[in-house]
Amino acid sequence: MSLLTTSASQPVDLIAEIDRLRTEMNATILAHYYQVDEVQDVADFIGDSLDLSRRAAETDAEVIVFCGVHFMAETAKILSPQKTVLLPDLNAGCSLADSAPADEFAEFVQQHPDHTVVNYVNSSAAVKALTDYCVTSSNALQVINSLPADKPIIFGPDRFLGDWVIQESGRDMLLWQGSCEVHEIFSEQAICDMQQQHPGCVTLVHPECPRQIRVHADVVGSTKILLAAVENGDPEGTYLVVTEPGIIHKMQQAAPKATFLMAPAEVSGSAEGSCISCNTCPHMRLNTLEKLYACMRDQTPAIELPEDIITRARLPIERMLAVG
Repeated sequence: MSLLTTSASQPVDLIAEIDRLRTEMNATILAHYYQVDEVQDVADFIGDSLDLSRRAAETDAEVIVFCGVHFMAETAKILSPQKTVLLPDLNAGCSLADSAPADEFAEFVQQHPDHTVVNYVNSSAAVKALTDYCVTSSNALQVINSLPADKPIIFGPDRFLGDWVIQESGRDMLLWQGSCEVHEIFSEQAICDMQQQHPGCVTLVHPECPRQIRVHADVVGSTKILLAAVENGDPEGTYLVVTEPGIIHKMQQAAPKATFLMAPAEVSGSAEGSCISCNTCPHMRLNTLEKLYACMRDQTPAIELPEDIITRARLPIERMLAVG
């Protein structure tokens, strides 16, 4: 049982209280695969960015409690502006979204006026408002392949996801030079060593990783695709996971007899040269069960966006959802 001691020293059963508030508020709790285990376990729906975007657009709930990072909650608000959207910790940001400041990205777009602008959903609402199409790692290739072959493309903000799409599609794209602080630091040497130590293991890699990491993968894909590889793979196999370790919670549920190895990050100056805990997203982990309860109890912090940003940012997201 998860308990919180209040200022009056009365213990609160967090899970029971979250369930009570969920019913009273007509709320749905959405959680990304990278959330801590106990937050995933109380969520109504767990998914990757594409699944969560769809669920935010389709829900009948009056309140969306988004256990993820800021850009995800913004996306929910853009798709459901009439609903209350809560984020347990307003400081749960994203290094990738932060790598594309809206003013700098706007100047970049203005320098290439003939280009179609495609942005990963891992971007701010202000950047989405400058965008023609949004994509997620699940559907980036499908969206790019749907665009006219003779149309030049700007792809942002993740240069590594963009590089993977270029490889897979054969399309030439102009890449914004952003990246994810978690996915860009995996240790290639450690991955190769672990593959030698565990022959036959299935290496699962997120496309936000650099090319020198992706070349060692058996499967490259979004968190949903990597989870599906486990669900459809050897139930007693060994899997080397090269993405944020939060996904392993669902993988273990899908294949409880399997073995999951977490690829470490490269850390210069450390004794061994690599670090398991360093590839945990510090922003995703700001959301806790205690903060989830508190934000539902107090109905804050709530996501608010200017109406003009909502209007302009909604179109590229809707275009993405229409493609797939």
